[in-house]
Amino acid sequence: MAKISLPVEAANQAIRDHRLGTVMQRAAERWRPEAMYFTTFDGQRTAYMVFDMPDPSDLPPFAEPFFMELNADVQLAPAMNGADLEKGLSQIG
Repeated sequence: MAKISLPVEAANQAIRDHRLGTVMQRAAERWRPEAMYFTTFDGQRTAYMVFDMPDPSDLPPFAEPFFMELNADVQLAPAMNGADLEKGLSQIG
């Protein structure tokens, strides 16, 4: 799961330049998220994206467009659905 936070001025400029929607749309097309949510967090425009990153080498192609084009803060965390949790718990002695 990714949390993508945009500094106010950078986001304002990206909206004026029509880049914000373009960058988000490209990410959605490439990564096919299960869900994308848009909100504010700590006073910044923030997107949450739930998606599958099958390989750690996918990190740069995922994060760099947000860094480079939107000056975004990108945080990633592994996340599980119920089936994943059940599978993991079944492996505990």
